Amino acid sequence: MKIERAYKYRFYPTPEQEILLARTFGCVRFVWNAVLRHRTDAF
Repeated sequence: MKIERAYKYRFYPTPEQEILLARTFGCVRFVWNAVLRHRTDAF
């Protein structure tokens, strides 16, 4: 029998961290969309 657990955490970033997170997630979204387009075109 396998027991699964989940933990929830809350994160309160500072204003500097908010800027860095927004920039990081923006770059990740750009890369994801570029790879998705490449894979879609190849298919």
